[in-house]
Amino acid sequence: MIFRISAPLILALVMIQSMGFGQEDSTGKDNRPAKPAFESGYLIDQQTSVIPIKNTLEFVIHHRFGTVENGKSDLYGIYGSSNIRLGLNYSFTDNLLVGIGTTKTNQYQDVVIKYNILKQTRSLNIPVSVTFFENFAIDARDKKAFGTDYKFNNRLSYFSQLIVTHRCNSNLSLQVAPSFTHFNMTDTLFDHDKIGISFGGRIKISPQTSIIAAVDIPVYVKGIQEYPKPEYLSKSNLSIGVEISTSTHAFQIFIATAKGILPQQNMMWNNLTESNKLSTKQLLIGFNITRLWNF
Repeated sequence: MIFRISAPLILALVMIQSMGFGQEDSTGKDNRPAKPAFESGYLIDQQTSVIPIKNTLEFVIHHRFGTVENGKSDLYGIYGSSNIRLGLNYSFTDNLLVGIGTTKTNQYQDVVIKYNILKQTRSLNIPVSVTFFENFAIDARDKKAFGTDYKFNNRLSYFSQLIVTHRCNSNLSLQVAPSFTHFNMTDTLFDHDKIGISFGGRIKISPQTSIIAAVDIPVYVKGIQEYPKPEYLSKSNLSIGVEISTSTHAFQIFIATAKGILPQQNMMWNNLTESNKLSTKQLLIGFNITRLWNF
C-alpha cells in the first residue's frame, strides 16, 4: 500500500526538482545551492538532506551496544548484546541515492531511497532543503516467528519521511522531519501505523568536529489508532554525540535511548518492555561510520 502511495509522490517530486533554478535572479542574488547543512547523510539514527555527489559509493556501519543498566559487569553495555547494520548506498545523480542494508535485529533486509526535492540557496530565495526518504524492509527471520497464519506480506514494513533542513550559518544546522511508519504485521494490541516527528541539529566546534543531537517522537493520532488505549506505547528516541568528519569519512559516537537502527523499528517498538518513564538504564552507546568512494 505504501509503494502505491509513494510512487506517484516520487514522480511529482522529480518534476518539481527538475524545474531547477538559475545561478542568479534578476536582482543579482546568488541562487547557487548553499553548502550542505550536515557533514554526512546520517545524524545518529536520522537521515539528513545530504546526498553524496553523482557516482559515489557509500559504505555504512551502524553499531549499537547493549544498555548501560548492568554497569561494570558488562562494561556499560559494551560486552552486552549488540545490534549492527551494514549498508551500501550509491548516488545515481547528485539528487538521488539508492541503498541496501542488512541488520542483526530481526534479520532486516532493507532498501532505501533518498531524493533531494529542493536545495537551500545561498541567497535564501529557497530558505530550506527538502528531501524525501523511503525505507522498505523485509523481516527475514524463520517463518515460525510470524505465527501459524504465515504470509510473506507479514514480513514487510515501510517508513516514509520528508526532511526539511536549514543551514543557519557555517556552524549551526537544524532539521525537522515528519514521518509515517507502517508494519504489515504487529502483535495483538499494537497499532500497524504510526505518525512521527523528528528534530535534529549540529553545532561545529572545529573544522572537523561537531556536537550532534537528535530526537524521534512517535505521535499518537486517534484517527489512525486501532486501539483507544494501546497496551504498549513506543517512547521517544533521544540521542547526543560527537561527529568527526573528513572529505571521505564520517565517524559519530553517541549515547541514545533506542537500540533499533531502522527508523520504522525505533518509531514503532522503542523500549516497549520497560516502564514508560525515561531513565538512565535505557541509555546505550553507539557509533556510525561512513566511507565514500567516487567513480
